[in-house]
Amino acid sequence: MIPNATKEKFEDPQNDSIWILSSTFIIFTMQSGFGLLESGSVTVKNEVNIMMKNAVDVMFGGLTFWMVGYGLGFGDEPGANPFCGWGDFFVHANSSELGWTYSKFFFQSSFATTATTIVSGSMAERTRLDAYIVFSMLNTFIFCIPAHWVWAPGGWLYEMGVIDIAGAGPVHLVGGVTGLVATLMLKPRHGRFTTDKNEQPAMGSPTNAILGMFMLWWGWLGFNCGSTFGISGLKWKLAARSAVTTTLASVAGGIVGTMTSYIFKQRRFDVGYTINGILGSLVGITASCALAKPWEALVIGVCSSLITNGVCELLSKLKIDDPVGCVGTHAASGMFSLLASGFLTEKDELTDAMQLDRIRPGLVYSGDFRQLGIQALAVVSICGWTVVTSVVFLKLIQVTVGLRVSLEEEIIGADIVEHAIGGVFYNKKTRMIESEQASKEEPDIIRHYDQPIATMHRRQSHVAYRERDDINTCIRKLMVLPLNPEEHIMPSFEKISASVQDRPLKDVINYVQQTWITSRTWPISSWCTFNQSIRTNNEVEVWHTRMNIQKARGSQNLSF
Repeated sequence: MIPNATKEKFEDPQNDSIWILSSTFIIFTMQSGFGLLESGSVTVKNEVNIMMKNAVDVMFGGLTFWMVGYGLGFGDEPGANPFCGWGDFFVHANSSELGWTYSKFFFQSSFATTATTIVSGSMAERTRLDAYIVFSMLNTFIFCIPAHWVWAPGGWLYEMGVIDIAGAGPVHLVGGVTGLVATLMLKPRHGRFTTDKNEQPAMGSPTNAILGMFMLWWGWLGFNCGSTFGISGLKWKLAARSAVTTTLASVAGGIVGTMTSYIFKQRRFDVGYTINGILGSLVGITASCALAKPWEALVIGVCSSLITNGVCELLSKLKIDDPVGCVGTHAASGMFSLLASGFLTEKDELTDAMQLDRIRPGLVYSGDFRQLGIQALAVVSICGWTVVTSVVFLKLIQVTVGLRVSLEEEIIGADIVEHAIGGVFYNKKTRMIESEQASKEEPDIIRHYDQPIATMHRRQSHVAYRERDDINTCIRKLMVLPLNPEEHIMPSFEKISASVQDRPLKDVINYVQQTWITSRTWPISSWCTFNQSIRTNNEVEVWHTRMNIQKARGSQNLSF
């Protein structure tokens, strides 16, 4: 990004402002991409909640950035120093500076909200919405100080000649490290690392996740190309080079991610590997997008893809629960992006157009470690700042508001607990779930969540054809019950499998629907007994507990 351009060097204010605004409009669509990617990667009982959190990032994060974030990051009034800016709080401008100031603020606000949105993926499925609202407001402060160091004239890393064109440090490294701190404080989701690997819950909607990846891919072009901060003079050439390097890096990263999955996943093309490979490579090229050569972009894309998927697998081995791969994609590849600029950067005639006269050739071209040292210093300082501030803020939220939802609320799902999706309401005082429908009617939640017949048709190619002989797996896949813990801890169906094994899939679905329809009020205390049974790994006890719960609610037919 080139927010460091001064008003005097803003050669063509009208055209440059149009370029900045147009790029920001594209960047704003990345919120939709993040929302689809994250909602597709989590279980369906939390997909609405994760989309709401992306909206919260823009609303509350945007407000605090307007109030104080922009001033601390880019204020240039007396009091600004190498550590932080000062001035321009509650952003406003007179007519003579309105175009420059508002364009720059709008552009930077999209970066600030992106840095917060990254974190929502690591906190998915177990964070209270009210706590997340507070966090989205505070995270502006975490972002704006490194942004001043790297991009603002007078910032100490800027004065040293750090290379970060489009936000590998202040956006991705800050977001990824904050996500790591958050997921360590929150601990893993219930049952995430305590069950058989083969029964781990899959993506709620791989289609949505891939669609979100495409929207992010599109938005990244605005992200990197717009970071030339104009098209006047030679900047239009820099924008063109950014488009080429961004595309080549992502292509290389996607290919490597796909082939890595094919090699290490028993010849399967894992969706997650491809998504992480593409997004990790996009992060990898972010720091040097306007400076890199095409072949350098390919190298960066390959390395970033390997790093991203490798870190995601390592975190899983260490039992660190990162539902969307935020840490590997943004933290690890963000570090690599900054360091790669210290290896491969070469100054040319376009460098002056970006006001990067302080940078030096990278290690590969000059044999000089100075630029690499500056990039490494940026990594260490940004990581240190982010860890300290995120721990303080998250701990403060944890002590005051409360950070993690209760076990019962996590099992039920945030869509019901926080948003009453499907006409079902969770009363946090009585810890009861209440439905507006009469007990004799089918609750909306059955239609909204289970959608058994529609789900059967929609997922037949994924479940019925592939697992037709495994009726228990079909039941687990096709049912997403509000009163069900998670798919991988469904009660054992072995006791009835003999009765339903030869039945058509449609009959099984109808049986499941009729058997598990609940009455109007669902006491949450039953869940405590059920979960205790699960922890004992006693399948017989689990089964009888579930049946007793149903009998207490007045279920009539518990046998096929």
